Amino acid sequence: MPKKVLIVDDSVTIRQMVSFTLRAAQFEVVEAENGADALKKLAGLTPDLIVTDLNMPVMDGLTFVRSARALPATRYVPILMLTTESQAEKKAQAKAAGATGWIVKPFNPPSLLETIAKVLP
Repeated sequence: MPKKVLIVDDSVTIRQMVSFTLRAAQFEVVEAENGADALKKLAGLTPDLIVTDLNMPVMDGLTFVRSARALPATRYVPILMLTTESQAEKKAQAKAAGATGWIVKPFNPPSLLETIAKVLP
């Protein structure tokens, strides 16, 4: 059974690139355009992994990660931040919110898959 990944990003292009990479690696993909949309989708979904952007309208990535960690179904699901931000302070904030890892955009598909392999059981 393929692993399910929730991709959360306001950029259609980034969502498409990540989806293409993951589908080619046999993952099942669900997309959300911001944190609020992702929380709605989590109501009927328990993903094996979440990949989220940091800077998004409506609900940013940090707020989304905190909210996802508060849900019993996603409390222990790995969450990777995929963002253009690379400052140590932002990484520390994401880790404190509950993020498992950090990938800087633009991403390299093999590196993305390698990072995912490290965090998935």
